[in-house]
Amino acid sequence: MTPYIDLNCDMGESYGAWTMGADAEVMPWVTSVNIACGFHAGDPVTMRKTVTAAAQAGVAIGAHVALPDLAGFGRRAMAVSAGEVHAMTVVQVGALIAMARTVDARVDHVKPHGALYHMAEQQPDIADALIDAIAAVDRSLRVVGLAGGELVGAAEEAGMRASNEAFIDRRYRHDGGLVPRGE
Repeated sequence: MTPYIDLNCDMGESYGAWTMGADAEVMPWVTSVNIACGFHAGDPVTMRKTVTAAAQAGVAIGAHVALPDLAGFGRRAMAVSAGEVHAMTVVQVGALIAMARTVDARVDHVKPHGALYHMAEQQPDIADALIDAIAAVDRSLRVVGLAGGELVGAAEEAGMRASNEAFIDRRYRHDGGLVPRGE
């Protein structure tokens, strides 16, 4: 496979009367987007609008799955079991796939958001639950995770496509993990 750089951005985070982000302005500058699926941000109308805009721009569409934490924007860790993570992931990925189908578009990838992203890196059972859920919905979906991390490793071990992610707007620890936002 030829290496490439995918300029990826989180989008579709508006919810009801609350507007967040400059999705329309950023869309022409990215190659893929992670669309909030309603658990940390987003709602069905915003999902449809963002999927439509991405499809029209020729941008790869991804499900940005998260813990059910609208008030904390998905950034608060929660005591959830691997089974709960599996169920939450199936619901969110399935919802975005269904929405994409309504505009004749296809979901390309899945990326966990916030606390779920970090939990997957620290708890192998959570990473495995995410991978099992994604595979149960559609094994062809690409998994996006921290470069060299637990989630990418779990995806590769399961024979799924995976992309190693690096953040240009975050600092890293010496072990390759992200420095917490509060630091």
